[in-house]
Amino acid sequence: MLKDLLNSCYGTIFEKGLIQEIEEVSLSRVVEKGDLLIDIDDELTHVPLIVDGIVKIIRRDRHGDELVLYYLESGHTCAISFVNCINQNRSIFKGYVEERVTAVMIPVDYIDEWLRKYRSFRHFIIDSYHFRLLEMVDSIDNLAFLKLEDRLFAYLEEKRKVLNSDTFNITHQEIANDINSSRTVISRLLKRLEEEGKVRMHRNRLHVLS
Repeated sequence: MLKDLLNSCYGTIFEKGLIQEIEEVSLSRVVEKGDLLIDIDDELTHVPLIVDGIVKIIRRDRHGDELVLYYLESGHTCAISFVNCINQNRSIFKGYVEERVTAVMIPVDYIDEWLRKYRSFRHFIIDSYHFRLLEMVDSIDNLAFLKLEDRLFAYLEEKRKVLNSDTFNITHQEIANDINSSRTVISRLLKRLEEEGKVRMHRNRLHVLS
């Protein structure tokens, strides 16, 4: 089963030898929607290769405020996890499951060996780190330079893209938590976006209009 999971998503990315080695030492994990794949300060013994589902990566500051950095989908991994593992640090973020996740969990003890041994693994990690870094820069730019209303709409557009749906279930409080605002402010801005014809609101559900 594990080999089938790996081949379905990573068979065209990794060498056959690497697929076989991952299969021999890794394990599969299923995490339901609403649960955490990883939490802040967790000891990192395994790193996930996402086969199916969506994970929202969240960073918390020293005041307890949270900000969504990026999303992980099928074919992704969390490059920050690899850096933490190599440096033997604990997790500095949490991974909240947006849609039920199936992942192959790689033991951290093999990462150094595979980085040296397999070119495809090195490229995969470097590319993952590059793309996640760009997404984090976009998040920082949005926070620093966009008005809150524009940040809100950019967040909804990203949500639509990740979920591949114009309509999704979400509360005003969840949005407020994700973009570090208050529920009252988000409710007011959503009402404005609805008046502008950009969204349509239902109870705990939003429809983003093209």
